[in-house]
Amino acid sequence: MNEKYSNGLSLDQRFPKLMGFDYIEFYVGNATQAAHFYRTALGFKMTAHAGLETGVRGHVSNVLEQNNIRLLFTAGQGPDSPITQHVSVHGDSVKDVAFLVDDVEKVFDRVVANGAKPLAEPTRFQDDYGCVYKATVAAYGDTVHSLVQRDAYNGPFLQGYQAVTDRENKSKIGLLEVDHVAIGAEAGMLSDLVEFYRDVFGFHQSHEENVASEYSAMNSKVVQDSTGRIKFPIVEPAAGKGKSQIHEYLSYHHGPGVQHIALLVDDIVTSVRSLQDSYIEFLRTPDSYYDVLENRIGEIDVDQNAIRELGILVDRDKWGYLMQTFTRPLHSRPTVFLEIIQRKDARGFGAGNIKALFEALEREQLQRGNL
Repeated sequence: MNEKYSNGLSLDQRFPKLMGFDYIEFYVGNATQAAHFYRTALGFKMTAHAGLETGVRGHVSNVLEQNNIRLLFTAGQGPDSPITQHVSVHGDSVKDVAFLVDDVEKVFDRVVANGAKPLAEPTRFQDDYGCVYKATVAAYGDTVHSLVQRDAYNGPFLQGYQAVTDRENKSKIGLLEVDHVAIGAEAGMLSDLVEFYRDVFGFHQSHEENVASEYSAMNSKVVQDSTGRIKFPIVEPAAGKGKSQIHEYLSYHHGPGVQHIALLVDDIVTSVRSLQDSYIEFLRTPDSYYDVLENRIGEIDVDQNAIRELGILVDRDKWGYLMQTFTRPLHSRPTVFLEIIQRKDARGFGAGNIKALFEALEREQLQRGNL
């Protein structure tokens, strides 16, 4: 592709090359307990740690990994820490959705030239394992995107982190990689965020869906990079008789942020059963959804009794079909949750399931008195 812009730059020159998600960082009240939960309930292994023992002062961080997923849990060590203050406002929540890049200086310069607000210029972090280059730009609300170049590094994570040898996890949860990260946006932000990712990172809009139930409504669009490795569904509340689950998220998170993270699996029945055995709770779907499933979706090569038993939703697009299900919120506030998704060639996000999901979330809201 060599389309020219008015400034004479081609698309390849104007937009950065992103290689995928590098890590997703949560700011939390207790990084030790967060790590324990994600290890025991979700099958992650702890691979690195930073804190007083490693010469890091002011915060403690734990790195957890499972296949191609890397999560970072960071907690402040005092009431004046900006991390502690972030948690006070937003609760345990995602602070940083970091991208892996091949040239951090070039990518940083391009996104800033395209309108991104710089927060930390490219910095070299060196230790005995080599060097990592990192920069950070603002995204939405208090959420940021770090740009990480680690092709000259063989260490556990970053400078100041010590490798952790965790015991073998024999669970069958099988989380493979981050499929997408969904953003909860305030009313009126949807188009602006689509424009931000389009103009700054060169993403394109791939899907659009608006949904309304008897009580509430939302609008949504999806942006993704040219490779499809990085995908952001963005949802905003729309007018309705009650408060939508997006309203609830924004109210308890106090502003826009990551609403849920979708994790890809290759056997959703086994994964969900294993998660339920670990006391992870999922939204429930009425039996009536499954009474017409085959007429709507056609044949699928998964036991439909298991699909019904576990409350797994199914949707089909022109490329194939997908199966998905959603946990209840994982933290004290009704904010961040997980989606477990298996794709059978489908490229969509379950448009046919949005209303069923919306109504399931409304039932949860009703129990919390927030509808």
